[in-house]
Amino acid sequence: MNRKLTASVAAMTAAGLLLTGCSGSTEQDGKDAEAGFNAEGLPIVDEKVTLTFSGQKASLAPDYSEMELVQQWEKDTNVSIVWENLPDTVYQEKKNLILASGDLPDAFYNTGFTPADISTYGANGTLVPLEDLIAEHAPNLQAIFSKRPEIKAAVTSSDGHIYTLPAAEELGIGAVPFFLSINKTWLDELGLEVPTTIEEYEAALEAFKTQDPNGNGKADEIPLSYINGWWCADVGDIMAALGGMPDNLDHRIVRDGKVIYTAAQPEYRDALAKLHDWYQRGLIDPEALTQDDKTYLAKGKTPDPVLGSYVWWETEEVVGPERADEYVLVPALEGVAGRLVGHSNGSDFSAGAFAITRENAYPEVTMRWVDRLYEPVMSAQVSWGPIGTTLEENADGVLQQMELGKDVSAGELRQKVSPGGPKVTLKEDFENVVLPEPRAAQRVTDLEEHYLPWAEDEWFPNVPFDEAEIQEISAIETDIKTFVDTKRAEWVANGGVEDEWDNYVAQLEQMGLDRLIELYQQAYDRYLENA
Repeated sequence: MNRKLTASVAAMTAAGLLLTGCSGSTEQDGKDAEAGFNAEGLPIVDEKVTLTFSGQKASLAPDYSEMELVQQWEKDTNVSIVWENLPDTVYQEKKNLILASGDLPDAFYNTGFTPADISTYGANGTLVPLEDLIAEHAPNLQAIFSKRPEIKAAVTSSDGHIYTLPAAEELGIGAVPFFLSINKTWLDELGLEVPTTIEEYEAALEAFKTQDPNGNGKADEIPLSYINGWWCADVGDIMAALGGMPDNLDHRIVRDGKVIYTAAQPEYRDALAKLHDWYQRGLIDPEALTQDDKTYLAKGKTPDPVLGSYVWWETEEVVGPERADEYVLVPALEGVAGRLVGHSNGSDFSAGAFAITRENAYPEVTMRWVDRLYEPVMSAQVSWGPIGTTLEENADGVLQQMELGKDVSAGELRQKVSPGGPKVTLKEDFENVVLPEPRAAQRVTDLEEHYLPWAEDEWFPNVPFDEAEIQEISAIETDIKTFVDTKRAEWVANGGVEDEWDNYVAQLEQMGLDRLIELYQQAYDRYLENA
């Protein structure tokens, strides 16, 4: 669409949405008809339609318009997309400005929206309700909702409307996000075994720091690297071994039915004190507290190997295929509270993959366009790349990963050729449509062998909140999380957690931590009652 709409037209559009009682179908449907909209088959429109999409993308992804799969979508549908997707870290800084601007895109692809975003911008008409459009123009998504009502529940807001569409890979691989690996070649060189306790792991890091295991005569070894606060690269499980309680990005776990804020517990304090000791002794990468994934993933690929241990779910992505055999997983470490691993919150289903804004003059076209991505074979390509580039049919007619060159990382290639976003691959699809990536299948085995037996029994699921809860949680948690994450990094780098702890906890209480936990607890209890 032409984004240079006048303010009066934009106001009329918003008013029309309010008057129609939050229906996805409005007078704008005339635009769909003018473009020669086809309710079935391809192309979707006879006259080319141009839409503008914003959102986040992987750091290694090119502009989506350069992707083979995206180019094929335009040929098939006659819908051209102007992509304004930004690397995730950049996008998160600009997201609210985009949402609050008078120059909205037609849709968000990989929205990065929080529940509060969805509630706020759904209620004020920025995002249009999608349930009527889904009923009329999304047979693939309707089929998924019929098979998995819980996926529909995951994207349905407390007011009963659907403002964003789902993404799901029903493989269970995200149950434990923090896979810890270590350089087995270095261990062998130094006469050390793969650590099984936190003390043995610390000793290995010390040896990496002081005994030149790469043999180049330089003190360039990085004993442990991670990305502070990154979904699959944080040290939450190392903290479990050091302090007795795992941490996660939410700082929220469940034990015995009670919601616990980890960052206010003494176990958290003890773990941070020990991490500072490691940091001060040079056992932790100085950039661990500030680096992004692009910087991080380059450290395992230097001419001389320098990376001793790291947190990431897939080896080749960090160190490259040629060094992958030099690293092994560290099993759940015996720590101060035994062997303990955190379980990630949520589930295999998530909201926020796609949303349509009030500026969209072609809602029917847009819904038909995105629904194609929920066809199982297309969903596989959205996730892993196009057939003939990364996927091929096996003898049974099931898609599988193509054999990659020895120097090709599957994880990096996936970022470059697949846009991600709105897609669903169900458990049965991993048998009948597309086989799991070899690395993913291996990780399922690794989970069962090394981590799941020691994972926390309970976790905080994707529970529904009412609008008042969302607004109150957002008002409290935003400031608390900023404060907590700032202090966490500061204490690891500079120390002082023991001296400052009591004042820190008191400040959390003043900021509303008790009320925040109460809100999460009541939503969790309600979820259990209705489960």
